[in-house]
Amino acid sequence: MPNEIKMVVFDMAGTTVDEDNIVYKTLQKAINEAGFDFSLEQVLAEGAGKEKKQAIRSILARYENIENEGLVDSIYESFRQQLDQAYEREEIVPQKNAEELFRALKERNILVVLNTGYDRITAQSIIDKLRWKEGEQIDALVTASDVPENRPYPDMIHFAMKRFNITDGSQVAKIGDSTIDIKEGQNAGCGLNIGITTGAHTVEQLETANPDKIIGDLIDVLSLLDEVTA
Repeated sequence: MPNEIKMVVFDMAGTTVDEDNIVYKTLQKAINEAGFDFSLEQVLAEGAGKEKKQAIRSILARYENIENEGLVDSIYESFRQQLDQAYEREEIVPQKNAEELFRALKERNILVVLNTGYDRITAQSIIDKLRWKEGEQIDALVTASDVPENRPYPDMIHFAMKRFNITDGSQVAKIGDSTIDIKEGQNAGCGLNIGITTGAHTVEQLETANPDKIIGDLIDVLSLLDEVTA
């Protein structure tokens, strides 16, 4: 385990942003409008945490053995349009204790980074709606469109590390609500990989990725950091 955590990388939807699974409900709707009948549980199980076009590919391949990039593109465009409308219409709020945790980490001089399977335009619209700003509540936002490869590849975390001149992955903690978040952190060599049960995946699902810890409340991150540095 690391001696010192210098950066915590948080997933957005389901982890630091409480949006009642708007993303995956919208994704389910867009896919099913193309002639399918997937349950929300299926969409969450296969798509959670992934870049959203990749999520569509994975869902179609996993449950229907379909590989059709034209179909993927069509569903994705419908999803993007519907998601923009949903985010304008529905309430989006910080996850419980998210802002309190951000402040506590800043008091400890620990960097707060958000990363997400959204493209930058969508992610920035959410950040703006929450009134979070880089340099204030958070130190950086890294999105799926900023890097060559998305989760479970470590590119987004490495991108953030490079920005802040962190060369040792063991000084980074990753927190997310899906197994692919945990795998991303492991692939980046993060010293602490934490699953949280406030979003897409259950405790049982998270356990399949072998996280270091599973928590139910973001504020529990502080005690985990204390354990690491003790």
